[in-house]
Amino acid sequence: MTHSHPIRVYYEDTDLAGIVYYANYLKFIERARSEWVRDLGLDQAAMKAAGEGVFAVRRVVADYRAPARFDDLLDVTTEHVGHSGARLILRQRVQRAGRTLFEAEVTLVCLGESGRPQPLPRALVAKID
Repeated sequence: MTHSHPIRVYYEDTDLAGIVYYANYLKFIERARSEWVRDLGLDQAAMKAAGEGVFAVRRVVADYRAPARFDDLLDVTTEHVGHSGARLILRQRVQRAGRTLFEAEVTLVCLGESGRPQPLPRALVAKID
């Protein structure tokens, strides 16, 4: 299952050269992950309120392949790679017209109120299994 989220590059996303500033790709993939969870029918605020935890990024392995530029229309895909216990692994790509510009493997961990890892919410596991 691959989720797709469109993003337009705005002037504020670029540096003096008119290309997307490297750290903004992390913002793009964060937005896409939030939309992926929403499109699964899950409400992160409700999950937190019910004591089912919150997600924190544990690890990102990123590869910058080509620059995105002002006014580009990008497609950010999110794909479930695996999960176990408190951990969720996703592969995310930022593409323009089918060409991969940026790709990352993101490891998330589910944290409870104490800040310690806890099992992934059952509703999420049911959706991705």
